[in-house]
Amino acid sequence: MKQITKSAALIASASAVVFGLVTPLTASAAGAPSPLKWTKCEGEGLDPRQQCATLPVPMNYADPGGPKIDLAVSRIPSEKPSARRGALLLIAGGPGGDSLGDPSGKGQKLPQEVRDAYDLIGFAPRGNAPSASVSCDVEPSDLARTKLLPWPAPDGSVTENMAYARRVSEACADNGGELMKHISTKNNARDIDRIRAALGERKLSAWGVSYGTYIGAAYLEMFPHRTDRIVLDSNDHPDPVRAERAWLEAFEVGVEDNFPEFAKWASAPGNPYRVADTAAEVRPLFLRLAARLDREPLPWPGANPAELNGNVLRQTMLDSLYDPDDYPILAKLMLAARKGEAPPAPPAPPESALQNYTAVGAATICNDGAWPRSAAGYEKGVAESRAKHPLTAGMPRSAMVCAAWPWRPAEAPVRVSDRGPSNVLLIQNERDVATPLSGALKLREALGRRAVMVTVNSTGHDAYLDNGNACGDAAVSHFLATGKRPHEDLYCK
Repeated sequence: MKQITKSAALIASASAVVFGLVTPLTASAAGAPSPLKWTKCEGEGLDPRQQCATLPVPMNYADPGGPKIDLAVSRIPSEKPSARRGALLLIAGGPGGDSLGDPSGKGQKLPQEVRDAYDLIGFAPRGNAPSASVSCDVEPSDLARTKLLPWPAPDGSVTENMAYARRVSEACADNGGELMKHISTKNNARDIDRIRAALGERKLSAWGVSYGTYIGAAYLEMFPHRTDRIVLDSNDHPDPVRAERAWLEAFEVGVEDNFPEFAKWASAPGNPYRVADTAAEVRPLFLRLAARLDREPLPWPGANPAELNGNVLRQTMLDSLYDPDDYPILAKLMLAARKGEAPPAPPAPPESALQNYTAVGAATICNDGAWPRSAAGYEKGVAESRAKHPLTAGMPRSAMVCAAWPWRPAEAPVRVSDRGPSNVLLIQNERDVATPLSGALKLREALGRRAVMVTVNSTGHDAYLDNGNACGDAAVSHFLATGKRPHEDLYCK
């Protein structure tokens, strides 16, 4: 989950505008879907051209004639019908994020020739409101940022992580409903193919970001000949058994790749948030502050948790490294903590959005693959991780909610292969805290001849039209507009 999430930005996405949707005609599983009935979306800040609809899909694809759930879908039609090629699906990260507002948002950053060539399509994946939604109704204290990722106790103990896993798993079993069992990456890919068919498209293009690259890879495997031009941006490790566990462990590498960039920024002369005189001093300063806050947390009224402790500082570091524009958040917290003060509590999304986001993230990660259940195994991994990577304090090897999940995976996880059309372009920043280059190279290797990879000399999560550079943006835009990729893997300085 962006921790269970991959970033604070996705929790914001989870609490975004709720769209007013109408019920469309839909097709039976056997026939061609009837056209979606589009209507104007309700909500603030949307492009007036954006339209919304709902699409019923099977809750359980093993029982296609059984209960249905509704998916919320959005679109902005091609801006030049004579140049229209098809539909470009925007796949958000997470798990727990949605792209329902993206045709009005990030989609409008696309160059004109791409907006002319495609209808821009967004959707809320199963479990995400306003699609058929889930909530485990956990205690508000268990929605804290430092609970959603499994930060161990200051001494490395995972006792509280295991207790959290049991509490949340029990709440999900009691309150989550039948849909909780059927939220997975493979079912997200199946839902996407239902969206493609409902749009009347023979093939679908897509731009998947972060966890969306894993959904995109699943779609490539399960429906290879339904794919047109596929862009995978900020790429997940493709390990077929440990997909999400590999993502969690990737934070060890991701933080080490990115913290030096923060250190250079935080020690630059003239920086109003300068924390040290030299870059070399920033890392030991951070580690000292975290250790001091482990021993002597500061009261933090209005925050969750209501104290500024070492793990809050570490979580703030992790969130801030997603985007260099967020470096001041971490620097200001370090400056305040050094004075023995806590800054004003940051605003929190609505509890209902956090409940929904937490439930979807837990269900996806835990249903995709089985996790170990032994506390002793996690304790060993945490000890090794703390020794090698003190910045992340053992969190990437600790126990998530899946350590006590009440259901076993219903099917084998996705196995990414090199079989299928050669129509994939990967774009990857060199320094990415959540999906580091090392994992992206594994996905590149797994896809083989199907893919070309653009590596960007840039820092931050989300490369294309965000934290990348002009060279990388141009390569992706050219591919989407023309279908032409670089002749070989490209490095953008």
